[in-house]
Amino acid sequence: MKRIFDFLLALLLLLALLPVLVVLAVMVRLKLGSPVFFRQARPGLRGQVFGLIKFRTMTDARDGQGELLPDAERMTPFGRWLRGTSLDELPELLNILRGEMSFVGPRPLLVRYLERYSPEQARRHEVRPGITGWAQINGRNAISWEEKFRLDVWYVDHQSFWLDIKIMLMTFVKVIRREGISPEGEATMPEFMGEAK
Repeated sequence: MKRIFDFLLALLLLLALLPVLVVLAVMVRLKLGSPVFFRQARPGLRGQVFGLIKFRTMTDARDGQGELLPDAERMTPFGRWLRGTSLDELPELLNILRGEMSFVGPRPLLVRYLERYSPEQARRHEVRPGITGWAQINGRNAISWEEKFRLDVWYVDHQSFWLDIKIMLMTFVKVIRREGISPEGEATMPEFMGEAK
């Protein structure tokens, strides 16, 4: 039932939001250059890797050695606005249509994190990753990695259609209030290095 709901809602939203997607794509191209989309390998259900699609929010600015500058220095006001409103996430509707993601589930993180999870934390991959999730409405990027993963696993153990509806409604409120977008003093979430020994 969840997969059917995800597919139909994603298709409906893609059709309804097509003009918005086109305008955003043009704005990203004009303000940040190309490519318009940020594509990155992420682990999904059972750790299977897929290509996550988002609107680009950072420039490709590099230092004298050709290395990318830190995220905070590459984030433009427009990119910060895109991320703050969560509009950068809209292309993930395509990931939902393809069955790689769901509307609700643990956020898909970096592939290199797979080997850093404890067995309990790795349980977050027992369900499809989501555009939003239980951790996102309970702190998003303003909470620690450990708390985020604890909330992800709680969702795995308690998932239901009505819980998903609740999370989606609460996500809308959080996006309007722009809560928990990033940790204090950070442009993005710092890298997860594994459990402290």
